[in-house]
Formats: sequence, C-alpha cells, structure tokens
Amino acid sequence: MSGLEAPSIALVGAGAMGGALVRGWIEAVRKGGGLSLTVVEPNFDAALESELETVGGVVNPSGGGPVDVLVLAVKPQAFVAVAAEAKRFVGENTRILSVMAGVPMEALARELGGQRVIRAMPNMPAKIGRGVTAYVASPACTAQDRELVEQLLEPLGTVEPIAAERLMDVVTAVSGSGPAYVFLLAEVLAAAAETEGLDRETAMRLASATVAGAGALMLETGEAPGALRKQVTSPGGTTEAALDVLGAGDGLGPLLRKAVSAAAQRSRDLGKR
Repeated sequence: MSGLEAPSIALVGAGAMGGALVRGWIEAVRKGGGLSLTVVEPNFDAALESELETVGGVVNPSGGGPVDVLVLAVKPQAFVAVAAEAKRFVGENTRILSVMAGVPMEALARELGGQRVIRAMPNMPAKIGRGVTAYVASPACTAQDRELVEQLLEPLGTVEPIAAERLMDVVTAVSGSGPAYVFLLAEVLAAAAETEGLDRETAMRLASATVAGAGALMLETGEAPGALRKQVTSPGGTTEAALDVLGAGDGLGPLLRKAVSAAAQRSRDLGKR
C-alpha cells in the first residue's frame, strides 16, 4: 500500500458498496498487502465476517481510537446518527472517505471533526468490481492521501479524480445513476422486440446480452463509442434507419441531456438539506 506501510482502516457500513470494499481489502491482504481492518455493521454477513477474521480484521468493537482512514458507507439519511459513533475513529491525521451521496465535504468535516476529507461516488457495477468511482479531495488532503484513497477504492473498479466538489452532482447524474439508464435501454429494447413478434424471454435475452456485449466491447477495444457506432452502421442499412429516428431532434440525445440535467439538479437539492 503506497504512502503508508500498513494503514489502519475503520469502515462504517458494510452493505453493497462497503461489502465490496471489504472483499477487495481482504484479497489485498492475502496477496501480501498490509492493512488493519475494523468494520462497524450490525448486520454484517457471517461468511464475510469469518473471512475478515482470517486476516486479523475486527467487527463491531466496543472501543477503538483514531485510524488512518475512516470510510463511511452508510445511507446519507443515517449520517448524522452514525457520525456520533464514528467520531471515535477520527484523529488529527485521519482521512475521512465518504461514499455517501449528497453529503458535502463541509458537513463531513463539521460532524466528524477532521479536515482531510474525500467524497467518492461509486456506481452499481462496483458490486462486481466493474464500476467507476469518481472522487474529490478537500484542500487539506495531500497527494499521498489521494494516492492512498485511490488504492482503497480500486476493488470497486476504475477510479477517476474530479477537479471540484460542485461537479460531483454531474458525476452522480452520469455514472452514479447511469446504470439505471442502461438497464432501461435493455428493457425498452426487449419490449420493442416483443412488439415486433419475439417472445418475451427471447427478447429479453437478446436485448440484455446486446447491451452487455456492447459495453464490454467498448472497454476491451478502448475505441470511442462514436467510432464503434460507425463500424456497425452501413449506409442505407437497418442500423442507419434506426439511428435516423434516435438521432432526430426529439430523439435520444435531447432526452438524455434532459435526464442528466434533472438528476444533477436533484443531487444539488439533496445536498442542501
């Protein structure tokens, strides 16, 4: 682990995202990495708890003092209540890493009493290590802090630094909410196929595999989406006929821009509460 030989980590909340992080950290320790793990989660998975104990991790300790990194992976509505208990892990040099949506760095610093704060926004594919996590660090964080945080987030997938906290609302709207847009695309594509005569099960299999395969192709080849789209679009062919509809003035582009704008505004509104 760069920066710190064996950082001490306290994770508060081990649901979908927190659990994915724990699994990644356990694997890192088994490969020879040095981490000291403490997890606070009343409903912690028993099997995962056993795995954690094999690498010296501790679950729901009654005490505990300041750690190198405090990670908050609870629902934002629970933050204020959780902060009172989590403060025991915060010292002068503790990095506070939050994967909660909508809770600004100012609130994290105020409620927890630390200044080295990082906000991160993972998305749903992080549960299988194929997500993308954007993060922003407070001015008090050092380059070493950012490097450490990136390594801690790597089990979730790709990690992307963001220049300013105000842009996290856009991140939320694009990558945070984005998987739902893709799932909707698969649903709508399957429904259209069913309308054209395919049975429901076949339509859903074809649509789901097509969406998943297209995404995998983008990642594997590294080619731009526009370039790949052109490769599958023959002049005067079937794909071009469909894209003429999707690319119209009231087509997919304007709809997605409106959708992302609405999601970003909702994120801003939630952050003001």
